[in-house]
Amino acid sequence: MFELKHVSKSYGETEVLKDLSVAVEPGKTTAFIGPSGCGKSTCLRLLIGLIEPDSGEVLLDGEPIRADTVRTLRRRIGYVIQDGGLFPHLTAEQNITLMAREIGVSQSDQDERVATLAELTDFPRDGLARYPLELSGGQRQRVALMRALMLDPEALLLDEPLGALDPMIRYDLQRDLRRIFRQLGKTVVIVTHDLAEADYFGDEIVLMRSGAIVQRGSLQAMSDDPKAEFVTRFIRAQRGHALAQDTPAST
Repeated sequence: MFELKHVSKSYGETEVLKDLSVAVEPGKTTAFIGPSGCGKSTCLRLLIGLIEPDSGEVLLDGEPIRADTVRTLRRRIGYVIQDGGLFPHLTAEQNITLMAREIGVSQSDQDERVATLAELTDFPRDGLARYPLELSGGQRQRVALMRALMLDPEALLLDEPLGALDPMIRYDLQRDLRRIFRQLGKTVVIVTHDLAEADYFGDEIVLMRSGAIVQRGSLQAMSDDPKAEFVTRFIRAQRGHALAQDTPAST
């Protein structure tokens, strides 16, 4: 569904992506992982059209994502960032329906969709009238997810959506997210720094280092047949860290 073709991206003198090519299968969950600064979040921002490559192409269903097409294509994509990115002066419901109001969706359709999403994400209906500061971290991420799903996009992109949550909230939201991904059957791309989490969510893992893809596939395949010494070291380091984490992804 998505494809990066020979994409390069630099910020000043720092080369973030180096002639990178990768395709994302429709209807699957693909997890991008790697050390800080490896370029995984940059890939996500390219897919949503927040930034443009210095060279190469970014495609959605074979159609280039460019400045003149991005507004239309972006409606087909839901996007969730680490802290939710909610507007503090809007209630939860107003945050969720922001784009729907912008494009003129009827109030009755908005109400019906919000009710459906609140049930899907296990969000309390009485929380819809609250402002972000009145919600817990997990509730804010559920609101951000509902906002991303409001227009029923074909694809969902998530940039470390659980990274700022404490372990117990993260535990519950991990289970709910995987249930939602499987129930909806959408194309999902998730960026995470946690290999166990990538394995928990992903149908495929894309392991990156220094702006390039080192290996892609299942965690089992990477463990059994590592393509580079870095793969083995990364897995060992992550597994050692996961032993101390009480999450579904590590148990």
